[in-house]
Amino acid sequence: MKFLNVKKEDSLCWVYLNRPESMNALNSELLEELTEFNNSLKNDLHTKVVIYTGEGENFSAGADIKENTSFGSNLEAWRSNVGKPAVMSFLEINQITIAAVNGFCLGGAACFVSACDFRIATENALLGYPEINLGMNLNWFGLPLVLRLVGPSKAKRLVIGGEHESATTLLNWGFYDEVCKKEHLIEGAERMANFYASKSALPAQMIKKSVNAITYNSDLAAMHMDYDQFLLTREK
Repeated sequence: MKFLNVKKEDSLCWVYLNRPESMNALNSELLEELTEFNNSLKNDLHTKVVIYTGEGENFSAGADIKENTSFGSNLEAWRSNVGKPAVMSFLEINQITIAAVNGFCLGGAACFVSACDFRIATENALLGYPEINLGMNLNWFGLPLVLRLVGPSKAKRLVIGGEHESATTLLNWGFYDEVCKKEHLIEGAERMANFYASKSALPAQMIKKSVNAITYNSDLAAMHMDYDQFLLTREK
């Protein structure tokens, strides 16, 4: 894979977003690779926990804006939507998923993180949804994901405010499960992963599937239009 580094160790799988020269910005090729890889995990009976992080100093700057502005029409952009399928592929993974967040984590990347089962971040990590500052709404199923984690008021502050929030703030809001020093991120993520890998795989995966169904089924019925709204709000 060109934009993902995947390393499997025993029952753990590490997935590194690999465009460090672009702050791991999410271009269409990376999104397609990620969706394909996540879907392939359905046939992986050995891996129990998948950890996602970014190569270099950042998790990801979010969607590649240069690529987003290359679409000539709303129809072309609508048919080319690869972001939401990538996010949904996280929710559909059977294995336990952990996001290990370093540096900046913005927009679509924050959607990935919120779609994981658990989240650990470094003290210097900054997360935000800057779409509104670009004249766009939040799509990729991002709104229900952050809403379920932090509640209505904090979700509005994040998404309407469009500012970067610190890891400590997001830990207090319930978005992150743990915050650590920068040099301890991989160690902390591995410790968390080994804890969940020690649990029996079948009941763990059944519980995860049930919780996700209870949490998101009504949202799935209502949020089919979020990308349509994005097309109406995106600046020409």
